[in-house]
Amino acid sequence: MSNDLVIRNMTRSEVDELVCWAALEGWNPGLHDADAFWATDPDAYIAAELDGEMIGGGAITSYHDEFGFMGFFIVRPEFRGHGFGNQLWHARRNRLLGRLKAGASIGMDGVFNMQDYYAKGGFVFSHRDIRFRTDIPHGTTAADADANIERLANIPFADLLTYDRSCFPAPRPEFLRAWVSLPESLALAYRCDDRLQGYGVIRRCGEGCKIGPLFADNAQIAEALYQHLSAFSAGAPLFLDVPENNPAAIAMAEKHAMDEVFGCARMYLGGAPDLAHEKIFGVSTFELG
Repeated sequence: MSNDLVIRNMTRSEVDELVCWAALEGWNPGLHDADAFWATDPDAYIAAELDGEMIGGGAITSYHDEFGFMGFFIVRPEFRGHGFGNQLWHARRNRLLGRLKAGASIGMDGVFNMQDYYAKGGFVFSHRDIRFRTDIPHGTTAADADANIERLANIPFADLLTYDRSCFPAPRPEFLRAWVSLPESLALAYRCDDRLQGYGVIRRCGEGCKIGPLFADNAQIAEALYQHLSAFSAGAPLFLDVPENNPAAIAMAEKHAMDEVFGCARMYLGGAPDLAHEKIFGVSTFELG
């Protein structure tokens, strides 16, 4: 085995391969995630190549040079323990720093057992993001009709961007355009008094469905959106990635008897962004933030 690792950008088809690796790791990506991820930032996907073969990869997403996110960090199991992951991780971090404005922060959701390693690379722990799971019975429908809930497509895109910006560190129009219109998904808004007060997206995954994001002004609105979105997963498991620094979000997961099945440490390099954490009931994706 050669030790001459080549770090380069991925092709679109290699992003599909990376998503397959993520599924093998048990991360349960969405069926159409790769399309939205590529549309968000095609320069974000970095491959580690050894002797002409891709052995690892990851994403270094830049959101308009204002905020970066590191995710999708995978080295194929048979190539672990040789230092390749260390080379790839540091190369990705340095490349992402070079893609951002001076002083911009970088976030990541890292598995717990790698937290000390990421800390050595300059990242500081913020909070845990916990993946919860439940089974939605066959025949489940939204509990009650709610006149305030409608298709997100009915909301002016500018209003969605403004609302999303309170819960995410930078504008992300490319991501949102792709994400809220994914195949095999449902995107809903909560609008009252002609004002957007929350939204959520649920999409089909390799196993069941996953809600993300779920942003809402308060727990009552989050609950209403959850009730309508969860019916989309009738007859299958439902997953929700909940930030532990929003107690109301944790309480909602516990109310619905969801089980904790996975989790990540949210960490930041360069300082934690100022967000409306009380509105974040479900993060968008562990891979892109």
